[in-house]
Amino acid sequence: MKERAKSATAAGYVVVDRDQLVDSELQGYQFGGANVCLIFVDLEPGDGPRLHRHPYEEIFIVLEGQAKFTVGSDTVEAHAGQVLIVQPGIPHKFVNSGDGRLRQVDIHASARFVTEWLEEQLTA
Repeated sequence: MKERAKSATAAGYVVVDRDQLVDSELQGYQFGGANVCLIFVDLEPGDGPRLHRHPYEEIFIVLEGQAKFTVGSDTVEAHAGQVLIVQPGIPHKFVNSGDGRLRQVDIHASARFVTEWLEEQLTA
């Protein structure tokens, strides 16, 4: 298991190496008690999470590629350079809708991930 930073330094900061993160996910409570979670997304075309919601905002920063988001009853096409903010309790999902990789950072306004999955997971 990867070693995790547990508390902030006396100066009030934590440095985290990406290889410390399980599944490219950072939960703030594990790293100095930060009140935020991050997911570093790197997906092939056609991939993405199924429909879900959170009791807090989720912010998507699209760094590379494009994604089709379903947010409530709306469909939103987002591309590199755009930021999408989903309000608490709103069902959402996204899929890499481009020909290349989708790279984005997803920010959860919570120290821990809290996710209610609204669609069943497909099995291969």
